[in-house]
Amino acid sequence: MDVLVTGATGAIGSWIVERLAADGHDVVGVDLERPPGDRENARFYAADLTDQGQAWELIQSEDPDQVVHCASIPVAGTHPGTETFRNNVECTYNVLVAAGTVGADVVWTSSESLYGMPFAREPSLPDYLPIDEAHPKRPEDPYGTSKLVGEEVAEMVVRRYGIAVTSLRPSWVNYPGRYEVSEVREDFDPETADRSGNFWSYVDVRDVVSLVAAALAADRSGHEAYLAVADDNYLGRPTAETVAAVFGGLPDDCDLDGEQSAFSTAKARERFGWTPDHSWRTAEDESVPGPSFR
Repeated sequence: MDVLVTGATGAIGSWIVERLAADGHDVVGVDLERPPGDRENARFYAADLTDQGQAWELIQSEDPDQVVHCASIPVAGTHPGTETFRNNVECTYNVLVAAGTVGADVVWTSSESLYGMPFAREPSLPDYLPIDEAHPKRPEDPYGTSKLVGEEVAEMVVRRYGIAVTSLRPSWVNYPGRYEVSEVREDFDPETADRSGNFWSYVDVRDVVSLVAAALAADRSGHEAYLAVADDNYLGRPTAETVAAVFGGLPDDCDLDGEQSAFSTAKARERFGWTPDHSWRTAEDESVPGPSFR
């Protein structure tokens, strides 16, 4: 399979390139700069995908079977809000429409931030727990809003071009041996803790990659979204009890057991047979080589 991956030198995209190339696919990686190293089964280009001409010329000349779109400003607060929104919407629009013009199906990284809680000024309880793909979206920040607009773009290109677009909604992505969640857990006290907009959820990058691979291999149509979240929270505490302690209550509809994640991955399990394999309990201290070309 010929797969074009955007954001190919970034945190998530580089792991996707590594996996797809190792699986024997012919990979074209695109980012603002080429990586310092090489990778068998992979070629790299430098391009600014917010520029429609560059995005269309590259995708139309390569004519891939499928596109994995990871290029974006990856988190709120690292850039001015207008820049975050503009960059993410422009590159997503340009890449998805270009993919449509060549009939390439797309898998892209949306975010659980589009629900609105993660970067809200005052995170509130969801309508129900666990949260699934159908939960109302109420973003109030540029990053989450850019991802919601990206999913509307996905709906548009499906209608216009008839391709399949799969939107993945990862929670806080962590990396083996470099888990940032440990810093939060070590100092956590439910009586003084700030409200967590993602309810202490996370996902290992390797599980995001395996979900991408499962989606690429599946027979897909239309636009569908899937949450990508670890099975447990990263606190090692009962989720419902912790939410109740920090938020002062629970939604009326709450069905959480033990340390179960506040986000449901049932849809991805049923559709792709995918399950998250990694937990902070082992992944925090794992020594795993990262992408070979970075």
